[in-house]
Amino acid sequence: MSHNPYISVVIPVHNEQEVLEELYSRLTRALDKLGKTYEIILTNDGSTDKSSQMLQEFHQRRPEQIRVIEFNGNFGQHMAIMAAFERVRGQIVITMDADLQNPPEEIGKLVDAMERGHDVVNTYRQDRQDSWWRLQVSKWHNKLRAWMMPKLKMQDEGCMLRAYSRQIVDLMASTGESATFIPALALTYASNPTEVGVAHAERQAGTSSYNLYALIRYNFDLVTGFSVFPLQVFTMIGLLISLCSFAFVVFLVLRRLIHGPEVEGVFTLFAIMFFLCGIILFGLGIVGEYVGRIYQEVRKRPRFVVRHVLEQPAVEPVEGKIINAEVA
Repeated sequence: MSHNPYISVVIPVHNEQEVLEELYSRLTRALDKLGKTYEIILTNDGSTDKSSQMLQEFHQRRPEQIRVIEFNGNFGQHMAIMAAFERVRGQIVITMDADLQNPPEEIGKLVDAMERGHDVVNTYRQDRQDSWWRLQVSKWHNKLRAWMMPKLKMQDEGCMLRAYSRQIVDLMASTGESATFIPALALTYASNPTEVGVAHAERQAGTSSYNLYALIRYNFDLVTGFSVFPLQVFTMIGLLISLCSFAFVVFLVLRRLIHGPEVEGVFTLFAIMFFLCGIILFGLGIVGEYVGRIYQEVRKRPRFVVRHVLEQPAVEPVEGKIINAEVA
């Protein structure tokens, strides 16, 4: 096998022992059918089940094609992908989740699109097999994101089955950001992106790690990481409220001159005050999100810590070796 594979498939893994065997079987079969050299990089993102042992077994089965990155804790899906991006060897890089909701058999569509000259291939899920509330959350979030970030052309931001050119991947890996959203980051560097529809399957085992809080947190990261729109909105709201307040003060002064001092209307003023206080606190929260991101970046703490890597060297074929802990 060539030590510079044509395709690299990157998969973050977190407590997926129920589906890993089927993932291995279907993924290797699908890639073998393509007739192109490939590697599979699986990042174990702090799994507490038997995922780590299973990934090591997969490496032993195909040491030339399967590489395993072991984190020493849970650093998140996107950091798990970034760790793999720093080590990919292929010219076309595919990302996908381990839960098999995006069938590995669809990878051929992405490779075909990349070979037509695109540098980023995004996907959208056809006939989604998610619960009603997940569909509604995804629908309205996609609409909100399209409104707040119109330059980010993406139908379905939640689908992680995507393809990138090696140049785009190297650019993303070089950013060193501690919190990011990879599909959006890729589009900031892409010159010829496209989208293709892919099949979607019901989750076969386990539960999604994205609960309601995680989805909200993820959406905040996306918006604050790639847009200053929320800050601009509050700037406009502040300007509008200032103008309205000035007009209201003029109205009260004229009313006092015409009718004299009045006690009535005090509760209305309190209601207006509490409303404005709520707006101010919410605005401070938005500013806090941006300040928090700056704080995370300036601390320069490691984005993730790699316990070891199971792989064969790129120069000479030997039995799988373990590379000791490193930070990034």
